[in-house]
Amino acid sequence: MGGSSEEVWKKRSGYSARSAGTSPKARRTVGPADIRWANVIFVMEKKHKNRLVAEFTRMLDHKAVHVLDIPDEYAYMDPELIAEIECKVSEILSAL
Repeated sequence: MGGSSEEVWKKRSGYSARSAGTSPKARRTVGPADIRWANVIFVMEKKHKNRLVAEFTRMLDHKAVHVLDIPDEYAYMDPELIAEIECKVSEILSAL
């Protein structure tokens, strides 16, 4: 997930969050250690999931990757983005 997501979820008791991007231009890109570490993976858009699957196919065999369907076009810590992430991630986590 993006940096905003990490900021939101790292403050919540009972959750640990990391943020990494799928683009080579990302400040921090997703690596094998991130995939191994994660119990659940959230991505903003389908193209992000496709990039993860292309690079980490076998590592993702037993990992849940959830597409939030949020356009990756918001500014860092945009209040509207934070609200949308909190809502969508909370729905998914409550269903697990």
